[in-house]
Amino acid sequence: MSAPTTFMGWVIFLFQKYHSFFLDGCRATLVLALVGTLFGCVIGLMVGVVRTMPAPKQNANFLVKILYRATQLVMLAYVEVFRGTPMIVQAMVIYYGSMEVFAINMTPMFAGLLVVSINTGAYMAETVRGGIDSIDVGQTEAGKALGMTHWQIMTSVIIPQTIRDIMPQIGNNLIINIKDTSVLSVISVTELFFSGNSAAGVYYRYFEVYFVVSVLYFAMTLTCALLLRLLERKIDGSGSYQLADPLEDPTGIFQKKKAKSKEGGMRLWFR
Repeated sequence: MSAPTTFMGWVIFLFQKYHSFFLDGCRATLVLALVGTLFGCVIGLMVGVVRTMPAPKQNANFLVKILYRATQLVMLAYVEVFRGTPMIVQAMVIYYGSMEVFAINMTPMFAGLLVVSINTGAYMAETVRGGIDSIDVGQTEAGKALGMTHWQIMTSVIIPQTIRDIMPQIGNNLIINIKDTSVLSVISVTELFFSGNSAAGVYYRYFEVYFVVSVLYFAMTLTCALLLRLLERKIDGSGSYQLADPLEDPTGIFQKKKAKSKEGGMRLWFR
């Protein structure tokens, strides 16, 4: 078979010949991005909640004050270190440093998941902290007035609203992670960029190969963006809620209105 002579000819030829390389790379990229973003959100949520915990009162135990201060410093150091250094450097340090310093021999894929997770967690921690601070303080005061503990207020009132408010940022982090996993090729993670680089070296057709790679990256990010939009609409629901009349509805079930909610999100109503 003669070699193609046009740009699109080479694109079609290379995709047909190395489509398994590209698809395997896409699969690895999506696994790294999705799993890393999921664990990163969990890490960020925990760190963000800890960083918004109220300081102990003046008459609190001295050890409690020390523990609170130490925890806050550790969380702050984690956020600043992983936000202030590039992911490619973090990958090199964690993958090779774990072998040399701690004699831990991680697989490239596991190291990549670890790097994406903790990097995303650092960014999400600040997003969660900002989301919690944006919730009206009156809701916290209302919870305290009802006798709720700080944990109950956070889990039942604040966190559900915060998650809805930061959904766009979670989507942004997922899309960023799909693209930034390309830097993990430095530790031999066979994601899409690594697979494309391997295919390009055979015929030395780098422009055509990376054109295919760019189209595949765009297809993945666009699909994720559309799915996240649908998820946001699902969370918003189809209408607003109002309290049922206790005389007409003793069970207290919320009734939906047909009008679209202006605020959206999750709200806890008190009777």
